[in-house]
Amino acid sequence: MGKSFNVAVVGATGAVGIEMQKTLEKRNFPVKNLRLLASARSAGKEMQCLGKTWTVEELTHDSFKDIDVALFSAGASISKEFAASAVKAGAVVVDNSSAFRMDPNVPLVVPEVNPEDIKWNKGIIANPNCTTIIMLVAVKPLYDLAPVKRIVVSTYQSASGAGAKGMNELWEQTKVVLNGGKAEPKVFKWPYAFNVFSHNTDIGANGYNTEEMKMVNETKKIMHDDGIGVCATCVRVPVLRSHAESITVEFDRKVTVEDALAAWSKAPGLTIVNDAANNHFPMPCESNEQYNVLAGRLRYDLSRDNALAFFVCGDQLLKGAALNAVQIAELL
Repeated sequence: MGKSFNVAVVGATGAVGIEMQKTLEKRNFPVKNLRLLASARSAGKEMQCLGKTWTVEELTHDSFKDIDVALFSAGASISKEFAASAVKAGAVVVDNSSAFRMDPNVPLVVPEVNPEDIKWNKGIIANPNCTTIIMLVAVKPLYDLAPVKRIVVSTYQSASGAGAKGMNELWEQTKVVLNGGKAEPKVFKWPYAFNVFSHNTDIGANGYNTEEMKMVNETKKIMHDDGIGVCATCVRVPVLRSHAESITVEFDRKVTVEDALAAWSKAPGLTIVNDAANNHFPMPCESNEQYNVLAGRLRYDLSRDNALAFFVCGDQLLKGAALNAVQIAELL
């Protein structure tokens, strides 16, 4: 028998927390004991995982005794308040929020891209933003062929990025509209059913929203390359759980479509969906509940030398969140 670990899931009853539990189970993570932590109102709830029933406990600063790995997915404010207590108790925190991503003392890791950065953690490892993860799984194999000068990306982001409440809003509004009613926004500012709108984060002085700047800054940190230019446009679309992204990458020299496809075919965590004859390319409905990012629609950018354009899809709750966190725990 190999070593097994005591694992805590913070935010256990949320959309990502539930996927973390499913992922630990599906990937046979060596769990000795599982501690499910959430707010006081969820305490006492029973959840099934690893063939057992576990009772959700209220998250406190004393929740981490004997825990080896703590998977956090309860938002930045909770991470900022409780992560230090977990580290003090001897756990390594894998944090799915934005709390520590840009902290220079915290590794920001996509296991297929920069696994070596895990080695210098001081007790906390950050999970990047879902859109950044999904993009870089496809960009990294191409970056290894030739340095990347510039990335232009437009996202088509699903409701799951706003958790269970976001998914529920899309679901309920769609039913209302289909029955002749009017969508009444509660979680989002704008109607979600049959609508597309700019990502629901604050717009900064430079005209970019917080989500877009996450993609800019996190890409530079993960790739260890401050020279990469990133221009992002982040948009919510009425899809339940997988994010899609239209990406154009400009290199410092020509990269052929053939070389790019060959690099993708050997890349971890990536499935090529590039059937031009049947107009079959990555779609959210085919990436749902899949661990791999789907990549395709690969072609030359006709407007620019040394540039390729392509399309990717990835399950926001899995590779964009829960799976990436569990993969980090596996590397630990």
